[in-house]
Amino acid sequence: MKVLSMFYGIIIRMEYNPNTVPQIQAEYYDHTATFDLAEGNLISGTMPDDQALFIGAWIDIHHAELMANWKLEKEGEALYQIAPLQ
Repeated sequence: MKVLSMFYGIIIRMEYNPNTVPQIQAEYYDHTATFDLAEGNLISGTMPDDQALFIGAWIDIHHAELMANWKLEKEGEALYQIAPLQ
């Protein structure tokens, strides 16, 4: 899975899967969770509340870039890094 961004100890990754909605995977210490790109909702896994809020805000800010990367990943192209929260 390719790393798109890192912020506040959170690592954001993406891997295209034709059987899922557009999504990212986030890791924070021993927590791993999947978030949908449409609403930034937690799909599966666990994530502390504060970090889940950061991830949701980041998805909202970078939605267009994330969807462009999802398309690139689908086509087997290189992904672009996305700016972290600051």
